[in-house]
Amino acid sequence: MAKQIDINNIKSLRVEMSKFIMPYKFAVDEINTKINILKEEFTHLHEYNPIEHISSRVKTLESIIKKVHRWNIDFSFNAVKEEIQDIAGVRVTCSFTSDIYRIKEMIESQKDIKVLLCKDYFKNPKPNGYRSLHIIVEIPIFLSDRTEYVPVEIQIRTIAMDFWASLEHKIFYKYNKNIPQTLTDELREAATAAAELDTKMELLNKEISRYKETDIIDEAPVSKELSNFLLEDEIIPSRVIKLLTNSSDLNKDIQ
Repeated sequence: MAKQIDINNIKSLRVEMSKFIMPYKFAVDEINTKINILKEEFTHLHEYNPIEHISSRVKTLESIIKKVHRWNIDFSFNAVKEEIQDIAGVRVTCSFTSDIYRIKEMIESQKDIKVLLCKDYFKNPKPNGYRSLHIIVEIPIFLSDRTEYVPVEIQIRTIAMDFWASLEHKIFYKYNKNIPQTLTDELREAATAAAELDTKMELLNKEISRYKETDIIDEAPVSKELSNFLLEDEIIPSRVIKLLTNSSDLNKDIQ
């Protein structure tokens, strides 16, 4: 009889755990869908994609329990929901530092997304040199019998900083002792190098953009005769037009 009761308790706990975790999984799916839509729309409108990569996860039960003990939280579903806001997480990797805030604005502009918290580790890096933008958002999940408002942590970082953070995690994963100061200093130096690379690539991107703008300004209208050879609304740079219009063969053909 006792074994039967234990089995029933386990089944009941499993059902409760599924009900607890499911909204977080759905919230991650919802945020991923929204970001992918923004990514595709931005690519079509601007011929440029600020989002390089999207990854997501829902914390495992083991990870949640560890955080409950570490933060000294009551082990109840309600307490966990109230206190832990990063059970659902989405990471967005972008090309340049300016893209970070552009992506943030696009996410925050969604009408059904409510921003709960923003931590800007780019303007205020962590002591180890970590740089990223963390925003906690709340999103409604419509279930068959209820609507739940689920928090999701969205991390936005550059390729360089994502590379640094991923390797930093691998190097010190499951190392529970204090890290020697020399290693901490070297880790911070590596983060600084990654930030300097971000700055350099941002400047190069802006410089290339100025060259592109110069090329657009340099474009000239096409003569009526020459326009017959082009597609509708097609324009070509003035230097190319000069070469074409100075060609005797082309002039003969037009005449």
